[in-house]
Formats: sequence, C-alpha cells, structure tokens
Amino acid sequence: MSAGEWTVNKMLYESVVRQALRNPSAPAVTFGGETLSYDQLIHRAEKLSDVLTTSGVRRGDVVGVLMRRSTEMISALLAILRSGAAYVGVDPDDPPQRRNDLLTNAGVEFVVADDQLRERVPSQFTTLSPSAVSRSSHAPASTTADDLAYVSYTSGSTGQRKGVMVPHRAVLRLVADMNWMTVRPDDVFLQAAPLAFDASTLEIWAPLTHGCHLVVAPSGRMTLDVVAETIREHGVTVLWLTAGLFHEMVTHDIGAFAGVRHLVAGGDVIQPGPVARLLAAHPGITFTNGYGPTENTTFTTTWTTSAAAGDGLDTIPIGTPVNGTRIAVLDAELQPVEVGACGELYASGAGLALGYLGQPGATADRFVPDPFAREPGARMYRTGDIVRLRPDGACEFVGRVDDQVKILGHRVEPGAVEAALHRLPGVSRTAVVVRTGADGTKRLVAYVVAEGEPPPHWGERLREQLRATLPAPMIPWAVLVRETLPLTSNGKIDRDALPVSDMMARNVSNEFVAPRTGVEHRLAELWERVLGVEPIGADDDFFDLGGHSLNAADLLGSVRAEFGVAFPARVLYLQPTLRELGEQLETALQSGAQR
Repeated sequence: MSAGEWTVNKMLYESVVRQALRNPSAPAVTFGGETLSYDQLIHRAEKLSDVLTTSGVRRGDVVGVLMRRSTEMISALLAILRSGAAYVGVDPDDPPQRRNDLLTNAGVEFVVADDQLRERVPSQFTTLSPSAVSRSSHAPASTTADDLAYVSYTSGSTGQRKGVMVPHRAVLRLVADMNWMTVRPDDVFLQAAPLAFDASTLEIWAPLTHGCHLVVAPSGRMTLDVVAETIREHGVTVLWLTAGLFHEMVTHDIGAFAGVRHLVAGGDVIQPGPVARLLAAHPGITFTNGYGPTENTTFTTTWTTSAAAGDGLDTIPIGTPVNGTRIAVLDAELQPVEVGACGELYASGAGLALGYLGQPGATADRFVPDPFAREPGARMYRTGDIVRLRPDGACEFVGRVDDQVKILGHRVEPGAVEAALHRLPGVSRTAVVVRTGADGTKRLVAYVVAEGEPPPHWGERLREQLRATLPAPMIPWAVLVRETLPLTSNGKIDRDALPVSDMMARNVSNEFVAPRTGVEHRLAELWERVLGVEPIGADDDFFDLGGHSLNAADLLGSVRAEFGVAFPARVLYLQPTLRELGEQLETALQSGAQR
C-alpha cells in the first residue's frame, strides 16, 4: 500500500469508527474492572470531542494528554483526533519544569488531564477533564493523511528534546496491511507503554483499527509481576515488550507467555539466548524483533521467527522493511554498501514524520533529500544507526554513529563490545559504557547479567574470553557481574543509573595473592591510585589491570616520588607484575642506585 492510498476515508478515528459499525458490541478496551464496547468507546470519544471543539480546539492544534493508563485515556485520544487535532503525551512523573517546557514547545493551549492530576498542569494552559460533557454537538473534523496525529518527544543523541511530528499516514502505514504480523479478530493486545513512548502507537492503534480487544495494563511502573499477571488474567495473545523487560521475563517468568501467540520486542538490542529459550519453551509462539526510530513511526524494519526457525541463533537481526517503508544502507558518500559491509541506515516512505516541531534546522539535518526516490521532493531519514547488510537482505544492528569513542587513540563502538559479550555462553544481558578514570583517560566498563548462577570470578573469565575475538582497545577495563540492570520507565537499560565508582574491583583471571613485603604493600597503594582498581595482588599484571602507556608514566613518576628511584619505562614492560616490580625496587633500594 503506497502513501497515496491512505486517504481521508482511512484516518485513525474513522478506522476505529468503521470497526464500531461492523461490530458495535465487541469488547474494545478493558482497564481494571471496566470494559467498553466499540460503541461505548466511540460514544465517549464523541462527548469529549464536542467539549474540545466547543472550547476552541481546531484542526491542526496539539492537545496535551496528562493521564495515567485507563479506558478514559484511550477515549481521550480518539476525541482529540475526532476534533482534527493531534495529541502529545505528557509523563505525569516528569519534573514540573520539564512538563512546562514540553507543553510550551509543542504550542499547546489545552490539556486533557485526569482529575487527580489537574494540579500538575501549569497555570497558563487550559485544563479539560476527560469526563466533561458539552451541551453542543459537532461533526467530526475532516482530516487528511498529512494532518498531525501525534507529537512524540525524543531526546536523541544530543540530549535536546525534539518534538517528532507524526501524521495519520505514518501511523496507518504501521498498523494497516502489516507484512510481519497477522492480526486475528479474536486477538487480545496489551497496552503497557507510557503514552509519551512511541511503542504505544502500535499497542493502541493496531488493535483498535482491526476491531480487536485492547487490554490496558494497570497504571504505574510496569514490573515483571504486573505484566505476567495481566497477560494471564486477560488472555493476552499479542504484546510488545521493551528489550529489557523481555529479557527479564524470559529469565524470571517464561511461563507467562504460555497463551501468547505473537510476542514483539524492541527498543534496544535483543540477545539471542532469551529468544532461543522463549521459542524452546513455547513452540507455538511467533517472535518479532522490531526496530525503528520515532522519526519513522515506531517500526522501520522487523525480523520474525518461530520455534521451527529458532535453532542456532547467533545474533538477532533487525530484519527487513515493513510495508510502506524503504531502507538504504549507505557509506559516508551516500553510496550503497556491498553485502556484508557496514553503513548508516536511511529510511524513507510513508512512515516518515513531517519533521521536528519548530526546529527547521534539525529537520533539515536529519530529513535529507532522497536520491533514490522517483517522486520529486522525497526525503529520507538519517537514523544515525550503523548496520550490516546480510546476504538475505536483512540488516544487523552494529551501533550508533555518535556512540563511537576514542580509547587510547582508537575509535571504539561500545555496541560492538556488547555484541561480543552477548555471544559468550551464559550471558543474558549486557551494557557497556564509557567511564573517565581519575587520570582523565576513558575506559570501557561492561555490566553483565548471567542466565543462571554465575560461576566464581565470572567477570574476569569473560574479559579473558573477549581477548580471543576483540582487539586490545575494545577489551573492557572491567566486566562487572550484576543480578539485574536498571531500566527506565520506557523499559530500556538505564545507563545513567548503572553504578559508578572511583575504584573498580580487581578484574583479572589469576588467583589473588596478597602483597607480602612492605615495599609490595606501598607499591600496591600506588597501583590502586593510578589504576583505580582494588585490591592489587602480588601476581597481578599492570597492563591486565587496565594499565597503558599514559598511566604507566604516571606510575613510574609516583614510584620516583615515593621511593626516590627512577625506573625507565622498559622495566615496567618487562617486569609488569607487582611482585616483579617490587623485586626490582627492593634491589634498587638495597644498592642505593638511582635507576
């Protein structure tokens, strides 16, 4: 289906009305103990839409939505679309200034807010209750494919929030005529993502435009127990989970997926181990890895598999384009790369957003002319993601263009280190981040979670295993084993919440042998200060602990200041263990020689 085929008769609100006309008594939305039929849902939306129109909301406006998950939130979205406006989700738990900045940037005048959240709406905006009723009635506004459906804010790589303007055309391209999922009339979808997170686009509009039953998860933070209980209680058959939540559930409650027909995960790198265990435990289930930036409306590519095709998974590809989307993998000169090579992923087609709200410069930078399109004025979105093009046409995610860092003068992609860790036996989840040591040098630190009970010294063993596949600059300074990794409210790994310490635990494979002599103890303290590692063992190698030419010079300077002995650098390179350097130092001190 091309972009031109999504006409005024197939906008989002009309698509849901069509389902209500076909089967008015069918269950549409369930939350808590309340279930609305399609007829009741449309009736509620009409009442609030009349309030919006009477209050002054017009076609093209952006209306804020400050609501917890509920049936009223779903009817409010339909009401806003019926009035010809677009919605922007506002997280009730955001700091007040952040909420104010978002609403101001989006040009919002009206905010639909839960009654208990009214006080969180800044005073300069007009607040409307989702249960308000108007004395006047109005016909639905006429909308077109390029009219705004919603605005979704994303921070991107720079940290500056940008309002992505998503039209009706793009949403319908996502949920209509899907080439990666078959939607059945009796499917039960789960809505669990925050409205401000674009995963909610698929969760809400896929079931409602197909006449399916939408189950809204309890409001508040989604935990494993809440997700599992909701799936079981309501017989959910289709659900979308973030990569982090998916990995957690496979580890702790894989049985919750017993009645699920199609499980979709995405938002971060999916690891092959949990997918293989899911397919083995539930042979009838279908799994999809969904990839895509907000700027191309939730999913750009998908990769779908079943138990029959799930054996021997080494990596999980991000797949091939969804209907209505074209992709190109290009080099720095915007030329297509060969099969097997890496390049930046560009997306084009009906899923493209209109741009960034009020930011024409940022829009022009990322939404660039499409040299491969036949239609004049076509654009493509520069994702900033590096992918590898496989012989079967699918893509594998490699990392971010802007995630590259310099470690000891070498460009390193933390995502590539994560991928290498994922391939090691027993690794369930990983996160690799850059830390700056006390000496100012950048270090890679890996955090890992085991599939089961990790063996003793597992972090050190993983670090040694990486040496077989990665060059020295890509070997993490430390591999830290954790029971779990922190997640954001959107279910992605919260890298900012990973523990930070000026001192890292010793992370080498050899057994710890305590320093013996007074010189070794004093020398160990110098190593700890220079390396940021503790404790230091007598048989530990300076370079295995994360030493390099820069901090080697710092160490030798500290030795000279502490002991009055000047060693040339070659001494440390030839005698790199604490014991060996201590023996050299003892000899120099006994002879009184300045070396």
